[in-house]
Amino acid sequence: MVDKHNVNMQLHKAEVVEMMKLAMWCLQSDYQRRPSMTVVVQLLEGLVSVQDNLDYNFINAPAIRTKAATGEDMDANIIIHDGTPLFAFDLSVPR
Repeated sequence: MVDKHNVNMQLHKAEVVEMMKLAMWCLQSDYQRRPSMTVVVQLLEGLVSVQDNLDYNFINAPAIRTKAATGEDMDANIIIHDGTPLFAFDLSVPR
């Protein structure tokens, strides 16, 4: 994915690859495996590195928005493909 004909990308190849790994880490299908913003900042500062055991399968079924049994708004919660309900609070809390 690093352009072999782009001199700038070749000069900064290690950083480019690290940013692509960070993007893949943030796109993990299992939201609990995604890094917190604190970890992302630490990675950008060079204090931590990207996990080695990433899941590169990004073609999972998308989350399905549904009306909750409690009668909440359609955007109030999400059902993931395995049937586990995730509320907006769960998705936004620190991990």
